[in-house]
Amino acid sequence: MMPFSTGIGIELTAAAPEEAAGRLAWRPELCTAAGLLHGGAVMALADSLGAVCAFLNLPDGATTSTIESKTNFFRGVREGVVHATARPLHVGRTTIVVQTDILDDRGKRVAQTTQTQAVIAPQG
Repeated sequence: MMPFSTGIGIELTAAAPEEAAGRLAWRPELCTAAGLLHGGAVMALADSLGAVCAFLNLPDGATTSTIESKTNFFRGVREGVVHATARPLHVGRTTIVVQTDILDDRGKRVAQTTQTQAVIAPQG
């Protein structure tokens, strides 16, 4: 995985072109002053899994980079683990669009992210 993702504790649990999954455990250092898992941590989980999913759908030699990300938050997380699943909505020649669903330990939706990844052709 990516060094930043590993550094904040994101664990990749599945990786295939049709679905990437992972999780992030609640920890005090990832929280807001109110003890809720910070939205930035949730978005980092979504962005990381979205990037993995996009990467697995790239043509040979291409790379990817997030060019747009939209997250809706539905509930806060004060404990446990958040689980995320990223699935491609569109795999095109120049962009890949991925939706990532983030759930808490009870299966309740915490957030949903839709992001667009650029398909960067190999140089040369």
